[in-house]
Amino acid sequence: MSIQNQFEQKKSKQNLELLKRIQELKKKKNAVILAHYYQEDSIQEIADFLGDSLYLAQQAARVKEDIIIFAGVHFMAETAKIINPKKKVLLPDLKAGCSLAESCPSKDFAIFKAKYPNAVVVSYINCSAEIKTLSDIVCTSSNAKKIINSIPKEKEIIFAPDKNLGAYLNKETGRKMILWEGSCVVHEAFSFEKILDLIKKYPKAKFIAHPESKSTILEVANFIGSTSALLNFVKNDNAYQYIVATEAGILHQMQKHCPGKLFIPAPIDDDTCACSECAYMKLNTLEKLYNCLVNEKPEINMNSDILNAARLPIERMLEIS
Repeated sequence: MSIQNQFEQKKSKQNLELLKRIQELKKKKNAVILAHYYQEDSIQEIADFLGDSLYLAQQAARVKEDIIIFAGVHFMAETAKIINPKKKVLLPDLKAGCSLAESCPSKDFAIFKAKYPNAVVVSYINCSAEIKTLSDIVCTSSNAKKIINSIPKEKEIIFAPDKNLGAYLNKETGRKMILWEGSCVVHEAFSFEKILDLIKKYPKAKFIAHPESKSTILEVANFIGSTSALLNFVKNDNAYQYIVATEAGILHQMQKHCPGKLFIPAPIDDDTCACSECAYMKLNTLEKLYNCLVNEKPEINMNSDILNAARLPIERMLEIS
């Protein structure tokens, strides 16, 4: 047996032991695990609820357990705490941030917002709690069109923080929203030229993309949708090959649900053949998840004023959704 195989076998045994301990502790402490599709495979498999931002926000609102372990990034765990202020919310690694959320500092956004005093502020859920307090309503990529269309046509709208999603929504809804210039490094990293090369190499493949991608990429996509929409598309579509432009973590679920199909991750714009992965998402590991359950930390806490102010736009979103 090669050294690599020995290492993988040892890691597999360690993971099985961790999974067993996590299940035991979860039951003992009355805890629940919410995980995003972009988490590593082993975390996806142990999650009680696995999904995109909208689904996880909806499930967080229904949780009965005392402790929520959120295997995702910081803004997601914050959202769970905002919805459940009296519950203990844990994040395996506090450093699991979000480049999109970081692209919209609250002080700068407050100044930007003040220039348009009559505008309705719609914030993408991928933002900090402070940005949510400055918002009238929150949306996700799953319900964004529905949220935008619920606002009267004569109303001016500020959309933050994702400029790519905002531009896509302007095109889809016919609005002229005022866009904050933020973006996600994962979806900005895709190479248009390399994707075109892949499309030529796999002429039978359908190219599917997340709307956080740049407009040039979206223009050549056969289907555009949220993470869950992309998964549902490949499950129900009759093609057998797909080039997928979103964080590579979703490919685990795609392959799991459609074992007979080929999924090709869209390449990024560098000298390697790498796919686009969120380094923040991958900071969470099975071991960190176990440790945070043992120690009941790191815990998400925030000022009660922020909690209360951020809850209203999220509740408005959940009501419409």
